[in-house]
Amino acid sequence: MGPEERCGWVIHMRMEPSGYQEDNSSHFLRGFVSLWKAQRFLWMPPCGNGMFSTFRFRQNDGAGTAENSLFRRISGIIGISEKKRWFPMPQSEMEALIQLQKETIESLRQLVDSQRLTIEQMAKSHEEQTAQLNQTIANLNETVEYLKKKLFASSSEKTKKDAFPGQLDLFNEAEAAADPSVPEPTLEEAVGGYERKARKQKATREEILAGLPVVEVPCTVPDEDRNCPYCNTPMEVIGKKVVREELRIIPAKVERIQYVQEVLGCPECKKDGASVIVGAETPSPLLKHSLASVSTVAYVMYQKYVNSIPLYRQEADWKQLGVKLSRATLANWVIKCGIDYMEPVYEYLHQCLLERDIIHADETPCQVLKEDGKTAQSRSYMWLYGSGNDELPPIRLYDYQPSRGGYHAEEFLKGFSGYLICDGFSGYNKLKGVIRCGCLAHMRRYWNEALPGKSRKSSDKTPAEIGLDYCNQLFELEKEYADLDADTRKAKRLETEPAIWEAYWSWLETVNPAGGSRLAKAVTYAKNQKPYMENYLLDGRCSISNNIAENIARPYAVGRKNFLFHDTVKGARASAVIYSLVETAKLNNLNIYAYLETVLLYMPDYKNEPEGIEELMPWSEMIQQRCQIKSKS
Repeated sequence: MGPEERCGWVIHMRMEPSGYQEDNSSHFLRGFVSLWKAQRFLWMPPCGNGMFSTFRFRQNDGAGTAENSLFRRISGIIGISEKKRWFPMPQSEMEALIQLQKETIESLRQLVDSQRLTIEQMAKSHEEQTAQLNQTIANLNETVEYLKKKLFASSSEKTKKDAFPGQLDLFNEAEAAADPSVPEPTLEEAVGGYERKARKQKATREEILAGLPVVEVPCTVPDEDRNCPYCNTPMEVIGKKVVREELRIIPAKVERIQYVQEVLGCPECKKDGASVIVGAETPSPLLKHSLASVSTVAYVMYQKYVNSIPLYRQEADWKQLGVKLSRATLANWVIKCGIDYMEPVYEYLHQCLLERDIIHADETPCQVLKEDGKTAQSRSYMWLYGSGNDELPPIRLYDYQPSRGGYHAEEFLKGFSGYLICDGFSGYNKLKGVIRCGCLAHMRRYWNEALPGKSRKSSDKTPAEIGLDYCNQLFELEKEYADLDADTRKAKRLETEPAIWEAYWSWLETVNPAGGSRLAKAVTYAKNQKPYMENYLLDGRCSISNNIAENIARPYAVGRKNFLFHDTVKGARASAVIYSLVETAKLNNLNIYAYLETVLLYMPDYKNEPEGIEELMPWSEMIQQRCQIKSKS
């Protein structure tokens, strides 16, 4: 065989699926595999035209017969469109072939790199998803611990000094305070230098019972025993003594009061055919054509807004007293009298509040069933306002509004320019011309909620514990300054507290909590409140917390648990007015029932004379004499 025959064959084949049977295809595949294993296959360039391809085969010496036989079998199966002898490949074609192989290798390399990058991205994404899931699990576990604490732990947010090691020693470490040159004190110096805080003395019996009327029950000796048992001489009274004291309560009693008018007529004029009749003057009714009296309405208000007894339960109580009064009737009394007679007093208190230098504000949700444009399940709000520690008579006001929009506070406090102490609610940002002061109690609450559960084993302090330490130290200092006058308190604050705040803000910048955790919420709240938190240092009368407003919210929250909702907008407004008078009277040391009764008694006359309303303020001389609680307890 010549050299040209040893070079091989060039076969151009078109695979026609209809040109062979199912059983013949297997022969072709087996033959092609045999050629591949015998390294007879050189290359297969793509044709790009259907299933037409060119195959080049290498033919070695001594094997022509077998290969030719195989080629013939393959040709018989698929058909050979062209067959020619292959002579040595030209240089240009060889270079083209090498270039094609290089490009193929490069494309494969790029494909491998692309696959590797894809795998790396998928691995990174998997790690991120795993970290996110782990953080979600941690946040959920934290939420579970928080809810457990809410359900079973103490509701008080006060923290004992030894709750966490070194809790209040952030700025007074023993190493910093140690001084070896200081001599050890003697026992006399130690004992003598110790000042025990005076305990609040318990009220005496006389102080407790000072405001109650005294009814004496005489215990006399019977007539048959008033003679001397030895000489039978009549004995004389030589003294009396109080043996014991008791408290007696008189249960509520309903009386039917009839105003009987005397009518006079002139008999002489009657003889002349003239009728002269004069009737006695009668008191004006509280409500026309109604059974309501001043004492009755005041009692219903007292039961609802002081004792938190809803009207449906009062309806049952009235039935026990022998009177069938529906809750609708009771509600009409409360709403009518609250708006007509008590709202003018409320508005006067409102004007007095705006003239103060310090106001506390907060809001709490409520529900009104019948309100235009809102469903019965929608949320409304009772806004709360109170005067600060300005050494003036305290004022507490409630304001019902259908939403939590900051413009409600802006409208209510129009004309006020002073210190506004509130929490971090952004709605208060709408107020202009005021100095906003933050609430450390709210900030402390966030740190307290972020405290780790009991399962934590590490002895190192967590960021939540450190943040709580800063808040507790400030509260401890404020407790020390509580009994000082405003100027002295301001001076003491400026000496000690700015350094704590500076250290607190610096430390806060180093805390990087995981997103979604309670620690992250605490950090975010603290950073957002930074512009307002130190403004209380400007005036010694300002409080470091908004506890006054939260105390205003508490009576309403207790009542809300009992009556659950307001039926109408008028009912919510009336409740806001009456709660305002009740809480203001309470802080001015008034008998609340007596104050409500007095307002209802005088307002029908003062309604058309606004200047007289000043006499009904809780701090007026007339109200203090008439309604003040005498007991000091």
